[in-house]
Amino acid sequence: MTKPFSRIQNLERELHLRQLQVQRLLQITQAINNNVAAEDLFGMYRVFLRKELKLTRMALMVRSSTNDNAWVIAASIGLEEIEIPTIDLGTELQYFTRPAVLEAEDESFFSHFEHIIPVLHKERPIAYILIGKFEEEEDMFERVQIITTITNVIAVAIENKRLFRRQIEQERLEADMDLGAKVQKMLIPERFPMREEYEISTIYQPKLGVGGDYIDFKEFEDGKLVFCIGDFTGKGVSAALLMANFQANFHTLITKRSSLYDFVSDINKAVYKITNGERFVTFFVAEYDIEKNELSYVNAGHPPPVLVHENGLQLLTEGTLILGSIEELPMLEVGKLELPSQALILTYTDGLTDLQNNAGEIYEEEILYRFMRRQHGRSAKAVNNALVRELNDFRQNNEFPDDLTVLTCRIFGKFDEEDLE
Repeated sequence: MTKPFSRIQNLERELHLRQLQVQRLLQITQAINNNVAAEDLFGMYRVFLRKELKLTRMALMVRSSTNDNAWVIAASIGLEEIEIPTIDLGTELQYFTRPAVLEAEDESFFSHFEHIIPVLHKERPIAYILIGKFEEEEDMFERVQIITTITNVIAVAIENKRLFRRQIEQERLEADMDLGAKVQKMLIPERFPMREEYEISTIYQPKLGVGGDYIDFKEFEDGKLVFCIGDFTGKGVSAALLMANFQANFHTLITKRSSLYDFVSDINKAVYKITNGERFVTFFVAEYDIEKNELSYVNAGHPPPVLVHENGLQLLTEGTLILGSIEELPMLEVGKLELPSQALILTYTDGLTDLQNNAGEIYEEEILYRFMRRQHGRSAKAVNNALVRELNDFRQNNEFPDDLTVLTCRIFGKFDEEDLE
């Protein structure tokens, strides 16, 4: 009579396990439908495996919320005295595409477990359950099957939460970029001046619809022209808001008509006050005096603009540090030079010289300088059009790696009536 009785007991235990499985599946499914937090789901999962299935050691590994290629332990039992590896285990996990018995080397993390079960979604692993020992050896197969079923439900729910969270973050980023682009579009002048004495033409091409590049100008009744170019750290709304504040300070401070030295000192303090040194801007500003045919400028850590005239090519390097990194600039020099007739000034951001072709060659400064030497005597618009063609030929089918911004100023000078006769 012992064998039939033992068979009945086995059936009763199996039935009990199946009832537990159904009950926990219903509870977990209800929790998922109620959008219970991931930590609470892991808690329910951990309690079920420990108290009802008598599992003494396990580790549930899922993909990191920030990195698809990294794996983290989301729930565990009995790992208190086990050293968790600091390296990512993804390289070793990728070899397991189906349930397997672990035969790991001594001292390795996997040596503390007996089974590994990958959870796949559309043939892509989304979780791994590492199983150690049970308090009871009976019904091992049934217990592992139940763990597999419950883990699949939990893992799919967590993966859906992760993907949904990422979708929300992506939509938020796109909204941020869209708003930033709208703000930035309002900050960049729609038209630049074209006079008998000078002409400004620009290339403005943000990489993601919104970037950190800034260009602007200001004309005065006494015949002076101020133009500038800058490159802010950051993207999106944060960069656009910093740029909006910078633009307001630029027009307020430049209108005071103080020296270029004082203007740069003051606008540096304004940037530092807002960012506390955590954000900064490379900046170039120049003032052209028509009456004196003189150019004054300050280069604050920006790629040196190129001045081309009948005597050759000159880089505008005099200036100071980047703006906003410290409150008081330790050094500040204002560059001054008398312009010959028919001068050409090209300013740009580093998106220009970061450009690469299919061979990995960079559009270096020397290439730009050779190009500019051929442009003497041309209009600013003609120079920019030629530059765009050259850049497109150079990059072939490669994308621009960063924002591309160019401001080109053509100086015709002030002519007396005798010169025009």
